[in-house]
Amino acid sequence: MKPFVLLATRADDTLADEEYQAVARLGGLEESELKRIRLESGQWPALDLDEYSGIIVGGSPFNSSDPAEEKSKAQRTAETWISSLLDEVVARDFPFLGACYGVGTLGIHQGATVDHTCHEDVGPITVTLTEEGQKDPLLQGIPREFSAYVGHKEGTRVMPPNAVLLATGEVCRVQMYRIKNNLYATQFHPELDAPGLVSRIMAYKDLGYFQPQDTETVVDRAVNGPAVEQAPKILRAFVERYRC
Repeated sequence: MKPFVLLATRADDTLADEEYQAVARLGGLEESELKRIRLESGQWPALDLDEYSGIIVGGSPFNSSDPAEEKSKAQRTAETWISSLLDEVVARDFPFLGACYGVGTLGIHQGATVDHTCHEDVGPITVTLTEEGQKDPLLQGIPREFSAYVGHKEGTRVMPPNAVLLATGEVCRVQMYRIKNNLYATQFHPELDAPGLVSRIMAYKDLGYFQPQDTETVVDRAVNGPAVEQAPKILRAFVERYRC
């Protein structure tokens, strides 16, 4: 089969490896079936979409909506590359699943309003499928309401004009949408389980997602909150639908 490609932007090697392993495990992929490109490295091979089954974009400490002058050179360069790639991905309606940072990159490319008014605390939330979401082939078998992990400083305030809303949340309304037939974006993390979230909490406790003195409380919310079992099925469904 043609492999999937994970576009990652985590400079921390441990977190980057954990993310890759989680996407492979929860997506049901062998190592040979999941290639990784670490965009923060500034060194990327040419990406021929004909050689892949689909694209997965993981989360990131980057914020798409930050002013350009506040972004690092690595982020600006990565986003220029992603934007160019999305020109082809959208034109071809090529299978794409962007989680968290991916919802910002795809959204901004397609005319969404992404800003800091829709941030959410780190931990599990309740996600609710819309009527369109309940009919979407990627979400078949997913309950109308399910728990998923979030933790972000920015969110989608206004969807792209060509997007179909598939799932909503109480604080950040736009939790998942689809563009055309094969381009998906989620604000929540379908690639994340509790141990993975705890690793990110510990690594990013000084980056402004929460007050450092609240770390123990945030970890407790992640570990002892509602079971997050349905969200990873979306990642698996994406892989099973588009593997070729």
